Amino acid sequence: MSGKTRIALVTGGSGGIGRVVATRLAADGMTVVVHYAGNPAPAEEVAKEIAGAGGSAVTLQADVTEPERVRELFDAVEQQFGGVDVVVNTAGVMILKPVTELDVDDLDRMLRLNVRGAFLVSQEAARRLRAGGALINFATTVRKLALPTYAGYAASKAAVEALTPILAKELRGRDVTVNAVAPGPTATPFFFKGKPQEVIDQMSKAAPLERLGEPADAAEAVAFLAGPARWVNGQTVFVNGGVI
Repeated sequence: MSGKTRIALVTGGSGGIGRVVATRLAADGMTVVVHYAGNPAPAEEVAKEIAGAGGSAVTLQADVTEPERVRELFDAVEQQFGGVDVVVNTAGVMILKPVTELDVDDLDRMLRLNVRGAFLVSQEAARRLRAGGALINFATTVRKLALPTYAGYAASKAAVEALTPILAKELRGRDVTVNAVAPGPTATPFFFKGKPQEVIDQMSKAAPLERLGEPADAAEAVAFLAGPARWVNGQTVFVNGGVI
């Protein structure tokens, strides 16, 4: 990797884990492109937070489920900065219902963003990442925990986990790593939504460390994979405090 400032694109970078990932990569000296899908205000808040801490960030909008919009997103990054070195795929949606109650439209929504969106961003990243670059996808520990009501979500993230090592092998000779981070129960609005307190309390004690994960825990793993971890490739890193 050269001494030039590295450029990082974080999809879904305006909320939850994505926001903390964006601020962490900026703290590590990267210029961060904070992607958002609809409302620009949260993304602009992240960019202002980064700038206030002495970092550099811009915001860009795109529907990552549409191939042309994804190409335009990467075009815009290249036009502004000359290229891209790190892509972090945090954009996603989670809808929790038992299999017998999950509406097919909700399933389609998760598959469209979590699988199709991740695939399209990974595809374009594979075409454009510069030597020394890194693609980091987001999977989930729930794939191993097999918690009730998570079937649709876990299935969508299992697809991302399967994609990751195959793409790593397809990029042989490019000096680009492809890995996934699989958080366990993490204290975000995404996690708390719709859960009764007793479920939250139970899940917070599931890990041997007896707490929920924090977005910063996932961001720490991303920073490792985006920077010094050049010999970690094609892997899923489970960031869950030892819950499994």
